[in-house]
This record gives sequence, structure tokens and C-alpha cells, in this order.
Amino acid sequence: MKTKLFILFLFIVLSIIFPSRIFAKENSSATSAVLAIATSESMLDTRVRVLRDFLMQRESPLAPFAQTFVEYADLYSLDWKTVAAISGVESGFGQQIPANSYNAWGWGVYGNNVTRFASWNEGIQTISKGLRTTYMDKWGAKDIFEIGRMYAQSPAWASHVLYYMAKIEDFKRLSPASSLPITL
Repeated sequence: MKTKLFILFLFIVLSIIFPSRIFAKENSSATSAVLAIATSESMLDTRVRVLRDFLMQRESPLAPFAQTFVEYADLYSLDWKTVAAISGVESGFGQQIPANSYNAWGWGVYGNNVTRFASWNEGIQTISKGLRTTYMDKWGAKDIFEIGRMYAQSPAWASHVLYYMAKIEDFKRLSPASSLPITL
């Protein structure tokens, strides 16, 4: 009994000394509280770390833009792996692109026509927005196969995109970067 009381006392003391990192945060548009996990500013979204490491392993010039992929995927409600996977199919993750184009997605590339972006960031934003607003919202595509019918000539295009999405997901499962940090 004394041992149990001591452990309880120790737990209470430690809880006071080292408070939990979960806080109530009030939404600005409502008065209800939601739980928000306190994180350090430097901690990256796990998806960003996984995608960056995946692209680095393939020596992709897109690796430093993993944050951009994830931000625009979230903004346009896309799977975070989609736009990167399309770059894998279309250009080997940005390694084989038309000169000075920053176009790793084959977007507007046909015959002698080449759509050029000013930067990788602009390319990622344009593709993400285009997939959502044109292919999905305007034309009604609900999955990568329906997008593929309009996006690419090859009937195997969507399967190739899904292949790279699965590779990224497998990398996520096997990557130590995908594990959450433990703080006490």
C-alpha cells in the first residue's frame, strides 16, 4: 500500500514539475476548445520529412521542396503524395525535364509546346491547383484513373502514378523519419 501511495505521490509531483504538452486552444471563430499538441517551430510535418528523404534518395532536384508539395496538397485537398508521384512518372522526379522549364509533370508539354514555370514552387502550385480546380472540380474526376484519362495519353499512366504513391507510402512505413518524437 505504501508503495502505491508513493508512486501516486511521485506521479503527481512529476506532473506538476513537467506538465503535459497538450493544451486547450480556443478557435477564433467559436468558443469551443480543441486540443492542440504543442510542437516546436522547427519540427517538420512527418510527411515533409518522409517526402524530402524519399526524393533525396532518388537525387531529385525536388527534394528541397517537400514542404511545398505538402502545403499545396493540404490547400487543395489532395493526397500529399500525388503531385510528387506524377513527377516520378513524367520526369524521374524532375531529373529529365525540358530545358529551363521547372516542369517535372509534363504539364502543357506536347509536340514543340512546353509550359515553363519560373520555379519549382510555381510548378508545384500550378499542378496542385490544376488537379483540384480543373480536373476534379470542373471536369469531375474523382480518382487518379479519371484524372489520367484526361492528363495523359498512356492508359497505364494512372497505374504508374499509383505505383510511385505506393513507393512513397512504403518509404514512409520503413523510414525512421516517420516516427513521432518522444518528449518527456
